[in-house]
Amino acid sequence: MSGKRILLVDDDADLLRLLSIRLSSAGYEVTAVESAEKALAAMGAALPDLVITDMRMSGMDGAALFDAVHAAHPTLPVIILTAHGTIPDAVEATQRGVFGYLTKPYEPKVLLEQVEKALQWSGAGAAPAGEDAQWRADILTRSPAMEELLAQARLVAASDASVFIQGPSGSGKEMLAAAIHRASPRRDKPFVAINCGAIPEQLLESELFGHIKGAFTGATRDHRGLFQAAHGGTLFLDEIGDMPLPLQVKLLRVLEERRVRPVGSTTPVAVDVRIISATHRDLPAAKASGSFREDLYYRLNVVALNLPPLAERREDIPLLAGHFLRRLAEKYGRPVNAFSPEAMELLAGASWPGNVRQLYNVVEQTVALCTTAVIPLTLVQKAIQAEQTRFASFDEARKRFERQYLTQLLRLTAGNVSQAARLAKRNRTEFYKLLQRHQLDPALFKIPKP
Repeated sequence: MSGKRILLVDDDADLLRLLSIRLSSAGYEVTAVESAEKALAAMGAALPDLVITDMRMSGMDGAALFDAVHAAHPTLPVIILTAHGTIPDAVEATQRGVFGYLTKPYEPKVLLEQVEKALQWSGAGAAPAGEDAQWRADILTRSPAMEELLAQARLVAASDASVFIQGPSGSGKEMLAAAIHRASPRRDKPFVAINCGAIPEQLLESELFGHIKGAFTGATRDHRGLFQAAHGGTLFLDEIGDMPLPLQVKLLRVLEERRVRPVGSTTPVAVDVRIISATHRDLPAAKASGSFREDLYYRLNVVALNLPPLAERREDIPLLAGHFLRRLAEKYGRPVNAFSPEAMELLAGASWPGNVRQLYNVVEQTVALCTTAVIPLTLVQKAIQAEQTRFASFDEARKRFERQYLTQLLRLTAGNVSQAARLAKRNRTEFYKLLQRHQLDPALFKIPKP
């Protein structure tokens, strides 16, 4: 259990010190604060595995602290310390979701037993340290939001419930799905991933369910689909929101019957798979518009996990950038070992519309082009600019195109607005408005008279 983080909250300095000594001696990493307000501030810096708080404190009391913790981190266990006079309050809190309570004076043995049970319940103590770290070894984070998400993922991994991961493109949805698989009882069976938006509709059914020889032109042999390939394990359906409606019907039938029927076959095949699906789309909106089946949505969305974009977990950027740097420096054989302080500051403050995938691309570009041990600010600026072009929003891309198009017309016509408007098939007034919108002065493009 060594290394698990416990946050202690009590306005009694002597009791706080005694509790800290007992828990530290048991191998726990203890943070002790004397108020609920300081506890919430401490949680913003580093999320603990367990909170132990007194019930009666000046300012925010233990029950109010629990409400705040539970609202932000539903899976984080809270134990309340209470005097005999406040037992009814503690019981009421337990009914609202507090893990448990201990009465003062407490027995040290009872305290440690309660702590161990709370950590096991939360998933923090469910496995030996090596194994506990291994399931999520590929996910580097120091973000409280990500730690909360991983705690939820660890809990749901133990069940066979379908999981739906919502998150923007490039945020690491497949990596999270693979981590859930490694933490599950199915870890020794296959983990199979498919991007439903990357395969043409006419091939997707065969890829998922398989086909028999002669089922269609080009089917020269029997083909086991991905459901059969994932038998006993986990099937990850990425970008499920792009799946065509006819296939949604067939997928729903497979999930209900636990059998697949290969294309061209009349004989169903039993399959045992755990489904994890993901999308960057707004599936509730797609469900409301009729482009995604409501019954399939609820079948897939038994447990929902929301993966935050990189811009909402900026504390992870230096960690990830450093990890990518070491890996890519080895790949390219470059003697690069660090970013300059200015370069790292730029990385930490960038908008990252392409999320972790975009950060990786930027680091790869800088490592490939860098000839010094430290990556300078200028290389990072160029790489980010190139990536922002790739990940620009539709409005940004249209604005950029309009400006480039208008500039080319003005150059071609030497700043003659009437001629440029005719080439663009726009009236002169409308064309002038476009020029004003992009702050383009036709006079700058006129060729000086000799």
